[in-house]
Amino acid sequence: MPEAHTATAPATTPTPTPVVSVKPVVLSAPGRGEDLRVRVSAPTTGHDLPVIVFSHGYGWSMDGYAPLADFWAARGFVVLQPTHLDSRTLDLPADDPRTPLIWRFRVEDLKRVIDRLDLLEAAVPGLAGRVDQSRVAVAGHSWGAQTASMLLGARVLDPDGVPGEDMSDPRVSAGVLLAPPGRGGDDLSPFAAEHFPFMNPSFDGMKAPVLVVAGDQDQSALSVRGPDWFTDPYFLSPADKSLLTLFGAEHSLGGIPGYGVAETTDESPERVALIQQFTWAFLRGAFDPEDTGWPTACSALEDDPEPLGRVQSK
Repeated sequence: MPEAHTATAPATTPTPTPVVSVKPVVLSAPGRGEDLRVRVSAPTTGHDLPVIVFSHGYGWSMDGYAPLADFWAARGFVVLQPTHLDSRTLDLPADDPRTPLIWRFRVEDLKRVIDRLDLLEAAVPGLAGRVDQSRVAVAGHSWGAQTASMLLGARVLDPDGVPGEDMSDPRVSAGVLLAPPGRGGDDLSPFAAEHFPFMNPSFDGMKAPVLVVAGDQDQSALSVRGPDWFTDPYFLSPADKSLLTLFGAEHSLGGIPGYGVAETTDESPERVALIQQFTWAFLRGAFDPEDTGWPTACSALEDDPEPLGRVQSK
């Protein structure tokens, strides 16, 4: 049973509004081998709505991560969720020639979603003209966090430590990285080094405001290090970053991939609620420096006698 504890919500968190969700919106994707399928979720009211483009973890799809997508959309964001080629819904064979480059296809998926914002906006009845396309954030969980980080300025290092192509996107203003993979090289397990050579990031160029969320019990088979591996994107990147470390959290961070998902080993509705509130408040503050939700959330966590985690910023 999850611990009995109520997360403290930022005082400025608005009352949720009804959400409309449309799927699949199909985007033509020449050279990908599959059209790109996207889920669009948006509140039924409000104008000048900012955008979150979300990258799912390995094997998931546009149908995952409802605890996050629903919360964000009900509180003023348009949430766009593409289905990447590694999704179990596509069942790509391991020997498919695209497999070694799926990490690049993932990044291109997010860029294509931003390219086609007009089409995605028009696909939802009543949404046209209500989206602020100048305010775009990216977010992702696990492999999706690495995918999102590439649009924020992270780059893949080659075996000699030379940064690869800069795939950042100037249209992206901020990001949220949930359980993001850390440094590669000697920090990778032999299995990861053999099968995932792209998992060798440099965060030196990740200059945009980013919130990293990590669990202090997240032990990955991909790294020879402990849970602190997932905090690398915070410690190895330039300033204007925040880190939310969740006590007792494993890789699902309490259950963000979905309601009642079997792979969640650390189920905690309270932990998920805290992530919902903190990610919402962080992105609101990144888009509007006068928004008070983020400092309010941080103060509430600091003053909590039984905190679910700790937050630090630089």
